[in-house]
Amino acid sequence: MNSKEMISIYENVSDLTEQMVSAAQKGDWALLSQLEKKCSQQVNAVKLGSAAVKLDQKEREQKILAIRKILDDDKKIREITEPHLARLSNLMKQSSTKRKLVNAYRLDHR
Repeated sequence: MNSKEMISIYENVSDLTEQMVSAAQKGDWALLSQLEKKCSQQVNAVKLGSAAVKLDQKEREQKILAIRKILDDDKKIREITEPHLARLSNLMKQSSTKRKLVNAYRLDHR
């Protein structure tokens, strides 16, 4: 991997995280999941190929800008998804508790 390829990957990840923010804002969890998988693949490509890549000053600045945007997008995504996941977790706990009570007292809800 050369420096231009590496910067291109960082920019791709930045574009993907921007799309992920949009999907999360719309509540499109399927699209968010698909984009997360693509993002993960790009991040893995950077991890595998960036160790020996030397960047000039301009490229370092591009990389830093991309990383800052990625982190900002990640924060926005978490702010949207964490409350949703907490509600979902709570619903699952309530359902589990109800099943345990039904099983414990052999209640029949027919």
